[in-house]
Amino acid sequence: MDYLDEEQRRAITMKSSSIALQYKDHSINLIDSPGHMDFCSEVSTAARLSDGALVLVDAVEGVHIQTHAVLRQAWIEKLTPCLVLNKIDRLITELKMTPMEAYTRLQRIVHEVNGIMSAYQSEKYLSDVDSLIAGTVSEMGDESFEFMEDDEEDTFQPQKGNVAFVCALDGWGFCIKEFAEFYASKLGASAGALQKALWGPRYFNPKTKMIMGKKALGSGSKAKPMFVQFVLEPLWQVYQAAYEPDGDKAVLGKVIKTFHLTVPPRELENKDKKIVAQAIMSRWLPLSEAILSMVVRCMPDPVAAQAVRITRLLPKRVVLDSEARSDVLEEAENVKKSVQACDASAESPCVAFVSKMFAVPMKMLPHKGPNGEPVNNYPDEGGVGESDECFLAFARIFSGVLHAGQKINVLSALYDPCKGEEAMQKHLQEAEMHSLYLMMGQGLKPVAYARAGNVVAIRGLGHHILKSATLSTTRNCWPFSSMVFQVAPTLRVAIEPTIPTDMAALTRGLRLLNRADPFVEVSVSATGEQVLAAAGEVHLERCIKDLQERFAKVSLNVSKPLVSYKETIEGDGSSFLDSLKVLTGGLDCVEKTTPNGRCVVRVQVVKLPPALTKLLDENSDLLGEILEGRPAQRNDKLLATRQQENSVDDSPIEALKKRIMDAIEGDIASAGLDKDKTDKCRSVWLQLLRRIWALGPRYVGPNILLVPDAKEENGDHSVLIRGSPHVSQRLFMDEKTSDEDVAFKESIETSNSLFMEAESLKSSVLSGFQLAAGAGPLCDEPMWGLAFIVEANVLPLENHSSESDVSAQLADQYGIFTGQIMTVVKEACRTAVLQKQPRLVEAMYFCELNTPTEQLGSMYGVLNKRRARVLKEEMQEGSSLFTVHAYVPVTESLGFAQELREKTSGAASALLVLSHWEELPEDPFFVPKTEEELEEFGDGSSVLHNTARKLIDAVRRRKGLPVEEKVVQHATKQRTRSRKV
Repeated sequence: MDYLDEEQRRAITMKSSSIALQYKDHSINLIDSPGHMDFCSEVSTAARLSDGALVLVDAVEGVHIQTHAVLRQAWIEKLTPCLVLNKIDRLITELKMTPMEAYTRLQRIVHEVNGIMSAYQSEKYLSDVDSLIAGTVSEMGDESFEFMEDDEEDTFQPQKGNVAFVCALDGWGFCIKEFAEFYASKLGASAGALQKALWGPRYFNPKTKMIMGKKALGSGSKAKPMFVQFVLEPLWQVYQAAYEPDGDKAVLGKVIKTFHLTVPPRELENKDKKIVAQAIMSRWLPLSEAILSMVVRCMPDPVAAQAVRITRLLPKRVVLDSEARSDVLEEAENVKKSVQACDASAESPCVAFVSKMFAVPMKMLPHKGPNGEPVNNYPDEGGVGESDECFLAFARIFSGVLHAGQKINVLSALYDPCKGEEAMQKHLQEAEMHSLYLMMGQGLKPVAYARAGNVVAIRGLGHHILKSATLSTTRNCWPFSSMVFQVAPTLRVAIEPTIPTDMAALTRGLRLLNRADPFVEVSVSATGEQVLAAAGEVHLERCIKDLQERFAKVSLNVSKPLVSYKETIEGDGSSFLDSLKVLTGGLDCVEKTTPNGRCVVRVQVVKLPPALTKLLDENSDLLGEILEGRPAQRNDKLLATRQQENSVDDSPIEALKKRIMDAIEGDIASAGLDKDKTDKCRSVWLQLLRRIWALGPRYVGPNILLVPDAKEENGDHSVLIRGSPHVSQRLFMDEKTSDEDVAFKESIETSNSLFMEAESLKSSVLSGFQLAAGAGPLCDEPMWGLAFIVEANVLPLENHSSESDVSAQLADQYGIFTGQIMTVVKEACRTAVLQKQPRLVEAMYFCELNTPTEQLGSMYGVLNKRRARVLKEEMQEGSSLFTVHAYVPVTESLGFAQELREKTSGAASALLVLSHWEELPEDPFFVPKTEEELEEFGDGSSVLHNTARKLIDAVRRRKGLPVEEKVVQHATKQRTRSRKV
C-alpha cells in the first residue's frame, strides 16, 4: 500500500490509501492511514469514511502518544474499534521472553488501551450526567442512558474476538477463536466455552478435564493460564525449532502434518531461519484470514454503522427562522433518514462525503473505461501547465447510487438550505463527475456506478472542491459536520524560487499542493513572502519535495522555520481581582494625547487567568461564528444539538458560556478565599462578563477589551468614547442595560454634537485595540491573555479655539482625527504592556522518548541542550527500554529527531505533538538592581542577553525591526602576527 518513493525510503506511511477487498460474501474497503503524528490529518480523513477502526499497537514498545490520538479520533467519529497487537515475534526472537512473561506483557497492553477507552467513556458519562441534571429524566429519553451499557465491560476483550495477535512482517496472525475451534474436539468442550476461557485467569486440569478459576487451584500449584498453555507455548515451540540450532525439528513436521500445510521443501531447507519460520507460520495462521474474519465478525455493516454515526455525521439542527419553508425541511429530513438507513436503492437521494482531494499523475489513470472502451484522460481540466497531475476526490457514498457522468451538487460546510439559493450561491456548486474509480492501492479500477457503503475516487471535481465537501443530488440537504483534526500546522517556512522568473510556477504549485494535502496551509505574509505551514519536520520535508518534483517543478530556497510567539505580562493570572482594584482606583495607567490635543487616551492592562485564556484561544473558530457570523450567522438561526432540546448542550453558545463560567469558578476556587470573598469575587466577575466590548486579535483572540466605567462629567466638558458590550450581548445573550449605561446616555443627551462625534469614533478605538493585540511591543507578535480598559475622552473644539480656520488647520496638519485616535490607542496599549514587565510566550511540544538504558546519558544531553523539561521517566516492564516524557520548546525542536538519532546511534526514538503555550519566566530587559544582582552581574554592561532576549532579537531581525546590539564587540587595535619596530 505504501507505493510512494518517499514512503518506501523512510519505511513509513505518509498518505492514506484505500483498497477494495472481497472476502467470502463480503466486500471490505480497507484504508491504510499513517501512524506518524505529523500525518494525523490523514487519520482524520480516513476515519470520517470508515465504519470501524483497526488500531495497531506495538507489542514491544506498547502504547504511545499516537495510540491515544487514534483512539480519540475513533471515539469522536463513533467508529467500532478492534485492537491488533503487532510484532509478537519480537517477544520471542529479540526480547527472549518466556510464554508467561509475554502473556503478562500482552495483558498489560490490553489493560492500558482499555483504560484509555474508559477515560473517553467517562467523559461521555459526565456530560450525560450534566444533561440529566439540567433536564428532567422524562425529557431526556432512553438515549441518554446508553453510556450505562458501555461502561459495563472493557472495550477490547480477546475472548470477544476483537483483539488480534499478529506478526505483519511474517504474514501470520490469529484471534482466540481459531485456537478455541481447534482445541474444542481435543478437549471435549464447546468452542464458545473455550473462547471465554482462553484469556484471563483460567486454568485447565488435565486429570478432570475441567476449566477452573484461580481460587480452585491450590496455593502451591504451578498451573499456567490456558492462553499460555494452549496458545503461546505452541508458537514458542515453532520459533525455537526454526531459530535454534538444537531445536526440535520434529515440531515443524508435526505442525505441517496436523494442519495439512503445503510448504515447499526449498523453504523448509532454507538456511535463513526467518524464512523457515515465516513459511510455516504464514500457512498455519494466515494474517488475512485472521484480520478479515475479525472485521466481519466484530465490526458493523454500513447499515448498522450509519444508524449509530448519524448524530455525528448530520447533527440535529433546530431551525429558528420562521421563514424557512416546510417542504425544504421535510426533504432535508428525508435525506437524513436515507443516510441513517444507508439506503442503496436508485430512488433514494444520493449523498456522499469527500474527505480530501489527492493528486495522481495523469499517466497513472486507466486508459480504458468500465466496459473496455478507450478513455481520453486529457480533457481541458487542469489548465495550462497543470495537465501532469489529476485531482481525484476521496469519497464515501452514504446514500443512493452514484453514476459516472452524473451531475451533482457540491455543498460546502457553510451551506444552509433554508436560506435560498441566492444567499447560499457561493456555498453551492453544480458539477459533473467525469469518472468513478475503485481504489486498489496504487491502481484505479473504473466503474460505471457505485452504491451506498462504498469508498470511491471521483474525477471531475478538482475545480469545485478545495479540501472537503458534501455531495448531494438534492439541494435541500444539510452538509456533513466538519472533521476534527488532533493538531494544528505550527511549523512555518518562507519559500521562494531560486530563479525569480519561476515565481508564477511556484504560485501555481502552492495552489496545487494546498488542494492535494488536507492539512497544509499556504498564505502570504505581510512582507509578501509565500509561507508554507506544516504539522512537523517530516511533513514539511515531504511538502517541499512534492513542490519541487511534482507541482511547481522549480528549484526552491527555503528559509529557517518561522516559529510563532505570543506576548504577555508578568504574573500567573491568579491575582486578576487584585489587579482590578488598581484599575478601579485609576492608578497605574498610561496616558497619551492625540497630536491635535482633542482626545486623551488612558489605558490600563491586567493579565487574565490561564484557564480563561486557554479557553478563548481553543474556541476561536466558535467565537468567530458567534460574534462575526462567519458561517452566515448559522448560530443565530440554526442550533446543532446532540440530544434533546432542553439539554445544556442545545447550542454551542450555551456550551461555551458554561465552560467560561467553569473556568472562572475554578480560578476563584484556587484562590482559597472564604465564603464572603468568594461571593464578592463571583459578583465582580459577572459584572466584568457584561462589559466585554471586543476580543482580539482578529476579533476572536484571547485578549479582552472592556467597556470603561461611565464617570461624571469632567470640568473640561469632555465626552467619554464608551463602546457597547457587543461580545457580552452576543455570547451571554444579555440584553439588559446596566445602570451605568442609562446614566451615561442621560448625561450625554445635553451635548448631542459632541456625543455624535464620540459615537462615530468607537470604531477607531476598537481598531487601535485590534492593531495592538495583533502586534505586541516586544517583537510584533500577538498578545496573549490580557484585558485592556481604554478610556478615550474627546474634548470640545471650544477648548482650543473658537475660530474654525484654526481647527481646520489642525486637521490638515495632523491628519484625519479617526486615524490619530487609532494610532494613539495602539501606542498606549503597547506602552502599558511595556510598563507591566512584558514576557515572551512560546509554544511547547509534548515529547515521548523511548531509549535503551545504555543511551540514557546521550538522550539527556540532547534534552538539556534544547531547554527541555522532563516530566517523568519510567522503565517499560519486561524490557530494557526507558520511556521519558518531556516538554520541548517548538523553537528548539528543529532537527531534534535527527540529533537524537545521531547521539544515540539510532537507538532512541521521539514523538512530538503540540501541547500548550508557556510563558518564559526570564525578563528580556533584565538590569541588575538588588545588591545580590549587582554583586553577581556588576552594572549590567557585561551581562549577556538571556534566552528571551535572544529569541526576541531573532524575530525582530527577521521582520526587519530595529535591534539593540553592539556592532563592535571588542574595540581593540588590530595586531599583526609579527611586531616590527
